[in-house]
Amino acid sequence: MMHETPLPVGCHPLPPDHIANVVTCLEMHARPALRPSPDSGFSLERMGAEDTERFRALFRAIGQDIMWFSRLIIPEEKLSSIIGDANVFCFALVREGQDIGLLELDFRMEGQCELSFFGVVPSAVGGGAGRYLMNEALTRAWARPITRMWVHTCHFDHPSALAFYQRSGFRPYAVMVEVHPDPRLMGAMPKHASPKVPLVEQDG
Repeated sequence: MMHETPLPVGCHPLPPDHIANVVTCLEMHARPALRPSPDSGFSLERMGAEDTERFRALFRAIGQDIMWFSRLIIPEEKLSSIIGDANVFCFALVREGQDIGLLELDFRMEGQCELSFFGVVPSAVGGGAGRYLMNEALTRAWARPITRMWVHTCHFDHPSALAFYQRSGFRPYAVMVEVHPDPRLMGAMPKHASPKVPLVEQDG
């Protein structure tokens, strides 16, 4: 159960150089029926502790315009320890020798699976890669003894992301507002990244 202090009704100013987004939390408690998926032409390759460079390159390719930055600002050793953890399964989705998608399943909480990262590069959106990747995620997650699978998405994500998760069997259970420093002003992302998110630079 989540415990938080609700924001009062109204507009709330952000600290300088910060941005805010609306996060939707979704979950499922039983394996859903899989939707039709193109099963040819795709494969998954697991990444491990030594694959931080490959991970970051794929993370940037998918996330630059949807404000993915969390794995760009953590130390190298922390990223290595996460993707190298025996209970974290991090995969590159590969087609014709190219990395086009990212899937990370986190089983570090007993009986649960977090779909911690899920996405495909912009050129692969709408071509069946996302459905293939989701079916793999659901199959692999529910092959283990879990009772809950969950994911977060936010309004910075692809416009179809929330509906896609719901079609896949996830159901919303909470909404949060997340405030954090703008990674473009921290130097973690280029200033032209995520153009849908206004860049507000302070004078002086």
